[in-house]
Amino acid sequence: MPGRDDLPDLSDVRGHNALVPALEIVAAGGHNLFMHGPPVTGKTMIARRLPSLLPPLTGHEAIEVTRVHSVAGLHGGGVLLPDRPSRAPDHTISASGLVGGGIPPAPGEATLAHHGVLFLDELSEFARPALEALRQPLEDGTVAIVRAQRIIVFPTRCTLVAASNPCPCGREDAACTCSAADLARHRRRLSGPLLDRIDVSLTVARPSAAAMRRQAAPPSAEVRGRIVAARERQAARLAGTGLTCNAQLTPRLLRELANATRPAQRRLDAVHDRGNLSARGHGRILRVARTIADLAGSETVRPDHIDQAAGLRLDDQTLSVAA
Repeated sequence: MPGRDDLPDLSDVRGHNALVPALEIVAAGGHNLFMHGPPVTGKTMIARRLPSLLPPLTGHEAIEVTRVHSVAGLHGGGVLLPDRPSRAPDHTISASGLVGGGIPPAPGEATLAHHGVLFLDELSEFARPALEALRQPLEDGTVAIVRAQRIIVFPTRCTLVAASNPCPCGREDAACTCSAADLARHRRRLSGPLLDRIDVSLTVARPSAAAMRRQAAPPSAEVRGRIVAARERQAARLAGTGLTCNAQLTPRLLRELANATRPAQRRLDAVHDRGNLSARGHGRILRVARTIADLAGSETVRPDHIDQAAGLRLDDQTLSVAA
């Protein structure tokens, strides 16, 4: 596994500076990310640079990651693995390959990405049963495999990063050559319940030549410094819970620890009533707002943090179409 200095650096990305704050939020809080847009706009390039923004493994996390990879036969032992894992399975993968299973039971890609990143490129090309199998492991942080009256539990606390084209042909608007049936089939393959577990959604458009010439993203190390500081604030808040970042907050802990001001709570209620948010979506906006507050060094979640988090949320029209 490559060392941190060998990871692709964020500074390689050009013309997408507007997306950097959202990537910082994703890495700081461990939030799931969905990027959508036409082909060759940089979605894959951006996704492959997210691991370089993540903070180093804690001692306990390193032990868990090393144990998982040793069980899977991917690590010979002797030393702890130093870096967070990053997995990018092909879209032909089966449900058991993605979440675990087989005889004898073996960990899947979601477990091999434990405490790291699971990247699903061309999300709509994955088999729907495989995506459906991923829903509960993402929610619970574990997957239970039942074989011969035995239950084996594998950990699956990973950050999901998914990318998809807007339609099968990859073009948009007037240039699109897809039929109505093609578009409907494409949307059905994007699992609505899975997308409802996405915290941050980014439209990745084709940058202009001027933007590519003038805009270079900051180095990963510079952004990672702010992310590490935000993770330290989360670690202090979550001490004793067994959790490490805001994305892992249970509904009960979210109510107890989010520390949203009353105006912020009213703003969140207004967003909920104005849109068609699910209860899960309501909580995910608050988790992201808590991360935004941590990055800003704020003890409380304010209305502007709610507004920013809601702006990063996958729009409900897309969710309803994909369901």
